[in-house]
Amino acid sequence: MSSPTEQPTGDAAVAQLKQTHRVTWAAGEYAKVAELVDDVPPRHLLDLVGVAPGQEVLDVATGTGNVALRAARAGADVTGLDLAPELLDAAHRRAAEWGVTVEWVTGDAEELPLGDNRFDRVLSVLGVQFAPRHEVVARELARVCKPGGIIGLINWTPDSQVGRMLRIIGSYMPAPPPFASPPPKWGDEDHVRGLFAGTGIELEFHYGTNPFRFPSADDYMAFFEDYYGPMVKVRERLSAEDRWGDCRDEIIGLLEELNTATDGTLRFEAEYTAVVGRKP
Repeated sequence: MSSPTEQPTGDAAVAQLKQTHRVTWAAGEYAKVAELVDDVPPRHLLDLVGVAPGQEVLDVATGTGNVALRAARAGADVTGLDLAPELLDAAHRRAAEWGVTVEWVTGDAEELPLGDNRFDRVLSVLGVQFAPRHEVVARELARVCKPGGIIGLINWTPDSQVGRMLRIIGSYMPAPPPFASPPPKWGDEDHVRGLFAGTGIELEFHYGTNPFRFPSADDYMAFFEDYYGPMVKVRERLSAEDRWGDCRDEIIGLLEELNTATDGTLRFEAEYTAVVGRKP
């Protein structure tokens, strides 16, 4: 019989981590956070990859549908997939508000419940980078993309505000399992080239920044503590250990370092990588 403290391994460990991810992203109210990145990143990606009426488009880790809704409005036949059904509930409501039709599917980016060579465009904005096994995700994206199709991704870079904030948080948390790669590595060109090695996908990289504006660093933190699932769960854990104050102070210090506002408010630009992969 296993010891009560024995940690799961193999498939059981992967399944346990994904269940933790589901619970984490369902915490808070991600729809409010998604509004902060609902302009520049999705528009930038769609400008790069192009979406035409009648094309089949898949938005992986769609969240509340920032990219899926725009692709549907452009006339594409869109499927939006996410691990957390709670996020898809918000996406359903938004689709009704936009007056568009999207097929919303609860599913795993590491095991897409979709056929080979099906989609003209396979997209993800600030989504797939949070799946734990990057190599598995890359091969799934390549598998469902049609020959002649395009994979388009937006991911935070390791040195972006988000990448640095995740490193701060990670320094206070237990180490992730060895099979899980840090999300911001999806913003590193060499890492991404390695992920798609052997798939035949031809890659190009572009860069951009997303603006964040808040009345102050404290307002930023209060917002994310309430609405951003990963920070909600970290705050719960570290507060129970009486360590959240230290972690929070480090994040505030990062925000103040990056702040470009001169009027007492908070403004910074968070860098992302736009990956465009063409399948021969």
